Amino acid sequence: MTIASPPLAATESGTDEEHLLTDFTPSSADLGWYVVNDTVMGGRSEGDFEKSQSDLYFSGSTNTNGGGFSSIRTKPLQLDLSDRVGIRLRVKGDGRRYTWRLTTDARWRGRQVSYWATFDTEKGAWSTVDIPFTDFEPQFRGYELEGLPLEPEKITGMGLMIYDNQDGPFELNLDSVHAYSAKAPLALQED
Repeated sequence: MTIASPPLAATESGTDEEHLLTDFTPSSADLGWYVVNDTVMGGRSEGDFEKSQSDLYFSGSTNTNGGGFSSIRTKPLQLDLSDRVGIRLRVKGDGRRYTWRLTTDARWRGRQVSYWATFDTEKGAWSTVDIPFTDFEPQFRGYELEGLPLEPEKITGMGLMIYDNQDGPFELNLDSVHAYSAKAPLALQED
């Protein structure tokens, strides 16, 4: 697995089944998170994030009178996750549906394609969410595309988004992001 520029260096976790991408502790890689809200297209949603010593807190309010989304994304990176089968998130949610977003060098009509996979959360409960790479659908500005499968060896960015067609406040704590191997179970696990 390679990551482009310092300090983007993923570290192995305690097992061969998981590869730690970030856990937001002081020793973890700084992936350069930044906010992209629907205001870039005239929308009215608001969102932001705060990092603590142990997690990232993503919160705000969505407004479907416009784009209806809020997101946070990493700065450009290079990840070769070809030896893994998916992304594992440790989250504490609010009962709303979220989207994990990946980018590669894939293009559609010259524009960057993103790959989306949604997951549900339980209000106030920590859970581990496994998202197989096969669940990621190619998208361009919210429209699903055909014929562009995700290439895990060419990941250039990651992100978290809320785009569930609901108005109102949202909040999600993100504790860690791993890439996991085929040995790991592919399920939503609650603690």
